[in-house]
Amino acid sequence: MRKTVYLLLGSNLGDREQHLRQAIEQLRVLGEVTAVSCVYETEPQEMRGQPWFLNVAVALATELMPKQLLARMQRIEREAGRRRMQPKGPRTLDIDMLFFGQAVMDTPTLVIPHPALHERRFVLEPLGEIAPDVRHPVFRRTVREMRDAIAHAPGQSSRRLGPLQQ
Repeated sequence: MRKTVYLLLGSNLGDREQHLRQAIEQLRVLGEVTAVSCVYETEPQEMRGQPWFLNVAVALATELMPKQLLARMQRIEREAGRRRMQPKGPRTLDIDMLFFGQAVMDTPTLVIPHPALHERRFVLEPLGEIAPDVRHPVFRRTVREMRDAIAHAPGQSSRRLGPLQQ
């Protein structure tokens, strides 16, 4: 059974746009990419002394189960050169699972919906572009409502750059 999954892709090392493009192409093997947001350049959050990120939100229709998808996403990250050496540190590619249909899951390796998405403008700006009316299954608020609630939060600079160039 196909589910629509919303992902956030980010990169702040190397050819950031190329990492995002390649990841989207690899996601096409895992299902149908039904939407891709514009690219946003965003300020690093918890570890500030690093390059700014490029982020895009992606909608993926897939038949994979959540943990299967997570394993495949982590493989895509590794193939892009991701090394998990420092939590929240610089990375060639990061793929976060934001929503998996209306699933709610809390395991040691995977929490759905993403536990901090409602606090992060760098997530909600691109996600709001492709899924403004998707409702958070726990908070019962739409992506648009969550985005608007933190629109002017300090230290969360974000600017829309335009479509990802192919």
